[in-house]
This record gives sequence, C-alpha cells and structure tokens, in this order.
Amino acid sequence: MAAPKAKLAAALCLLLLAVSLPALVAADCECSDDAAGRDKAGVLRLKIIAIFCILAGGAAGAAVPSLGHRFPALRPDTDLFLAVKAFAGGVILATGLVHILPAAFDALGSPCLVRGPWQKFPFAGMIAMLAAIATLMVDTVATGYFRRTIARKAAAVVDETPEPGHCEGDLEASDAHDGHAHGMFVLAPAPTAGDDLVRHRVISQVLELGVVVHSLIIGMSLGASDFPSTVRPLVPALTFHQLFEGIGLGGCIVQAKFRLKSVVAMALFFSLTTPVGIAIGIAISSVYDETSPTALVVQGFLEAAAAGILVYMALVDILAEDFMSARVQSRARLQLALNASLLLGAGMMSMLAIWA
Repeated sequence: MAAPKAKLAAALCLLLLAVSLPALVAADCECSDDAAGRDKAGVLRLKIIAIFCILAGGAAGAAVPSLGHRFPALRPDTDLFLAVKAFAGGVILATGLVHILPAAFDALGSPCLVRGPWQKFPFAGMIAMLAAIATLMVDTVATGYFRRTIARKAAAVVDETPEPGHCEGDLEASDAHDGHAHGMFVLAPAPTAGDDLVRHRVISQVLELGVVVHSLIIGMSLGASDFPSTVRPLVPALTFHQLFEGIGLGGCIVQAKFRLKSVVAMALFFSLTTPVGIAIGIAISSVYDETSPTALVVQGFLEAAAAGILVYMALVDILAEDFMSARVQSRARLQLALNASLLLGAGMMSMLAIWA
C-alpha cells in the first residue's frame, strides 16, 4: 500500500509543479531584462512615426470643437455639440477606468515590488480616490475664488464716481443699455452666464491637467520601449486615443470662451505632451528600467492620480451638467441621442485597450 500512495503523492506533486511552473516563470520574466525581440534601430523609426501621427491626432481632436464659427452645427448651444460632448465624456471616463486605473494597479501590484507595503494594500484605488477628492476641492475653491473676484470688480465699478455732467440716473441707464447691469450683479450672488463661464474655465483647466499627466506617462512609456512588437500597435491606438481626448478637451475649452491666444496655447500644450513624452522616453531609453521599483511606484502614483481626476471630471463636470439640465430632460429624443453618444464614446475608447 505504501508504494501506490507514494506514487500517487509523487504524481500529485508533479501535477502541481506543472500547473504552477508557468506562473512562476511568468512572474520571474516580468522583472527580467529579456533581450529577445529588441530592435533599437527599427523601433526608433516607429517612434518617430508615432510622434507625428499622435501630434496630428491630438491637434485635430482639439480643433474639431473650435470649428463652430465655420460650421454652425458645432456651436456650443446646439444639440450636435451636446452629443459630441457626451461622446467625449464617455471617452474620458473610459480613459480613466479602462486604460489608466488598471495600469496603476498593475504597476503598484507588480511582483517586482517585493519590499514595502505595496502587496498588502490597494494603493492605486486609494490614490485615485484622494485625487478625485482633491479635484473636487480645487474645483470648488477655484470657482468660488473667481466668482468673488468678479463680484469685487463689479462692486468697484458701481462705486465709481459719475463723470461730470452725468447724474446717477444717466449712469444706471448707460449700464443697463450696455448690458452690464452692475447694480443687479452686486445684489445677486452672480449672473447665470457668469457662473457658467467661470465653471467652464475651471473645468477646462483641471481637465487639461489630468489629461496632460496621463499623456506624458504613456508617451514616455512608448518612447522607452525597445520592442517593435510593443510599439507598432500603439501608434494607431494612441493616435485615436489622443484624437478622442482632444475632442473632449476642445469642447470644454470652447465653452470656456478663452481668448484666442489661450485657446491655441492650451490646444498646443495638449497636442505636444505625448510627443514630448515620447522624445523623453527615447532620450532615457538606455538608462530607464520600467521594472525598477522606483519607476513602478512613480508610474503607479501618477497613473492613479490621473485616473481619479479624469473620472471625477467626466462624471461631475462634463456629463452630469448636461444630462441633468432641463433642456435635455424635457426632450426624450435628445436624451436618447446623448445616452447613445456616451455609450459609443466609452465603448470605442474601451476597445482601444486591446492594443494600448
């Protein structure tokens, strides 16, 4: 009886070893520096192509919402613009939840992080939560600051002494005629148009911060890779990725009604971030080790923070504002169009996760 039991035990041990060996090898290989498949000369050409393709995609996406002066259907007060904005909101939401947050969990849960508390606590989720809370605080504080600043300027205009030859009645009539209504502005908390403008300006700036952080990270990751098999599918995927993100950011910038210089500067800053990240990745590719503990922790923290920012911005500042408005809720067809556009944007961006 002892011999069959020994044989059975040996067979079970061999079976367990056969099952667990691939997992152990995979865990070791994740932290190893495998030279197979490297082609620095070939991958450099792909990276240069990626710089121009991604630059063109980001610039085109950011420019689309700005064409409202040429195409009236794309103006911010049209139903088509709301549908485009819902599509962009879905893109940004999927970017945060499908692309960035899983990457943060992978980085901070990597088997290469054998020391420290990284394997004992879901730091990526906590950082994303704290980033969303911080975005809420920045959102409310910045909005309140700009509103108080506008109110103080309006009060200063009202307190100015009338020019000689003009009475107070003439001044009030002149203000009312010009459409400023400074006196009513001081009595009321703030006019609706002013509130909307302040909100859109804060939204566009905070959103650009989150998008830029993510774009820089993915650009550096692509630029630091020496494997053509990794870079090749990323070129079209990241081009469409930047195109969709540019549409979302461009829509918020248009609604903020910045001056032309500010609009161009924000669009260029977004468009150039990923190409600059690729260039930085190329420059540091010889010394950068993406499996080093320091690189993994920094990448994980930044990715998680960017995910929290984008999820908050997509749900609270881009989608909720339009979906909860009386204009949308009073029209069933418009509601259906916005829901379909949201699902389309989220679905298309989620599919890109297969390659990027």
